[in-house]
Amino acid sequence: MIDINTFWKDVLAQDRGKLPAYFCEDALIRWHCTNEAFTVDEYIRANCDYPGDWDGMIERVIKCENLIIAVVRVYPRDFSSSFHVTSIAELKDGKIIALDEYWADDGEAPLWRQEMNIGKAIL
Repeated sequence: MIDINTFWKDVLAQDRGKLPAYFCEDALIRWHCTNEAFTVDEYIRANCDYPGDWDGMIERVIKCENLIIAVVRVYPRDFSSSFHVTSIAELKDGKIIALDEYWADDGEAPLWRQEMNIGKAIL
């Protein structure tokens, strides 16, 4: 089984040399929020060619049979923005055969909900 902490370290480092080893050759990667599906090579290109220097931290991991679900906060090293991704990795023979990710921009609650004066900040 892959080490999810090392995988995300290499994703955030945009390490083009290490990322292929985590995937089955015919793996499918889907970014649902933007309706995109990638081959392993396309995923690595999209990840590694994305501009900027990145960092982040895993906030939660759930392992269930052949699935690893990770919730990760991702941000540029200059902290100019912040994102959360829910990443669901399906494994086959210890490698990723399918990766489904849901990316969201971090930000404030919408004005209509702020005006309701409900809820509070998580952190």
